[in-house]
Order: sequence, then structure tokens, then C-alpha cells
Amino acid sequence: MNAGGRVGEATLGVRLLTTQDAEEAREIAAQLSRLNEERRAIEMAVQEAAEAQVERQGNRSVVVVSGKGWHPGVIGIVAGRIKEKTGKPTLVIAMDDDGPNGGYGKGSGRSISGVDLGAAIIGARELGYLVAGGGHAMAAGLTVAQDRLDDFAQWLDDRLAGDVGRAQGAQSLLLDLAVAPRGLQPELVELLESAGPYGMGWPGPRVAVGPVRVVKADVVGADHLRMIVRGEDGASFKAMAFRAAQTEMGQTLIHGDHGRKLWLAGRARIDDWGPRRAAELHVDDAAWAG
Repeated sequence: MNAGGRVGEATLGVRLLTTQDAEEAREIAAQLSRLNEERRAIEMAVQEAAEAQVERQGNRSVVVVSGKGWHPGVIGIVAGRIKEKTGKPTLVIAMDDDGPNGGYGKGSGRSISGVDLGAAIIGARELGYLVAGGGHAMAAGLTVAQDRLDDFAQWLDDRLAGDVGRAQGAQSLLLDLAVAPRGLQPELVELLESAGPYGMGWPGPRVAVGPVRVVKADVVGADHLRMIVRGEDGASFKAMAFRAAQTEMGQTLIHGDHGRKLWLAGRARIDDWGPRRAAELHVDDAAWAG
């Protein structure tokens, strides 16, 4: 799938919403489903290859990973996921084999609060490490020659190491509401959702729920952590931590002391899968309750 493929998806979606022909709608829906499956497979392949490189990067302050054949249409998504998982600014670069000196790479980056990635990319371009590049504090794009990639990655790490250290030291999770486990109900989720819509600059409310104990924790799908937790008030609920099974938090929740109480923080959502509607928590972080 290329950029044209994504435009094609959008066009198919518009046709699906506007067609009056039931058979055409079914055909378009099937095609959209197939394209989405292909896109997810591409994303997963690039993410797995990128994360394998991350594990070999040691204590670098900025994650820079690259690969030939990586689809440029998904590198921004993968950069955002790795940034969330590592807590570090991340650049994912799709390399090609064309051109002199081993070819060029198109990269996409995502940063953390307090680290101006765009300014650093512009600085690297002005110093000749990049063919092109720009962006803003939280996101950036670049073009780099293969033979300059290692020098660029080292320069970027040196440039941002101090900022990353200070930003990580000052990180805190902002909460909008704290409730006991029995308070996590569909009615609460609906009330919170009524204040939306949420998005960039207006994030959805983050709820802390606890204290709870983990009753069950297992890995599902692509690195997702699913838990059942129970509070001292007798209420239990499902909690999901997406793409977090291999993180420090995920491993602690899976293998830690399940008799120990903790607080979970995240976004409250409605779970419609069971025989009755229930509230669940999409977890951003967890902390021991003393």
C-alpha cells in the first residue's frame, strides 16, 4: 500500500457512506476491511523490526532506527508507538537503495514534552547532517543520506541528551478524577464523554482508579496487556494496556505481586462485549498504593 492506496481508502469510505446500492456497499466494505488488514500487517512488520533495533541501542537518549523496505506511510505511527513505549524521542527512517552513497532515507519523528525535536532536526540540516528536515517541538520529518545516518544519530543524541534527561525527570501524569473501583460505571463514562469531543489540545479525561489488586493478567493480540482487577469494595473491572506487555509496567503487572495494592490511571471506556454494558479502563500508568 502506498500513499495513493490511503487516498483510495478514503474514496472508498465516501462511496460506502453515499451509495444507495446494498451490494455495492457490501463490496466496498469488504475491500476496506481487506485494505485495513494489509495496513495493520505492514505496521506490525515495521514495528517489530524497529523494536528489535531499539533493544540494541542501550542507553541512547534518542531512539533512531532505520530499515530498507519499510513503508514510509507507517513510520510516523511506529515512531509514536515506540516513543510511548520508551519515553524517548524517536525517529523511524525508511531507507531505499537508490542514489549514491547507499541511498537515502525518509524519516518521521515523535518527541516527548520538553524536548524540541523539530529545532534539533533543523539544526542538523543546517550543519549538513541531513538533506532536508524540519518540524515542530513534538514531531518532525527528514531526509538523510545512508552514509550520514550514523553521524546524524550520534549528533542528535549529543544535542538532546540533556533535554531528554530533564524532561524525564520532570514527567508527571496529570489526573482529572480519582474514583474507587465501584465508581467506574458506564454512567460515569457517559458523563465524561458528554464533555467532548476530545482531541489535540483537549485530551480526554484521565481517571485514577484504586486501590485494586490484579486478579488476572495476560497478553493478548499484538503486545497488549489485559487484566481483571478487584478493589477492596468488592468491585472488579477489566483493564487494558495497549502495546505495553513488554514494557517495564507491563512486565511488573504480569509477574509482580498480585496481592499488592496499586492504582491504575487511564481513560475510562465502555465495554460492550459482555452480556451487559460495563466500564473498563485503558491504562496509561500504574503505581503501587504504598
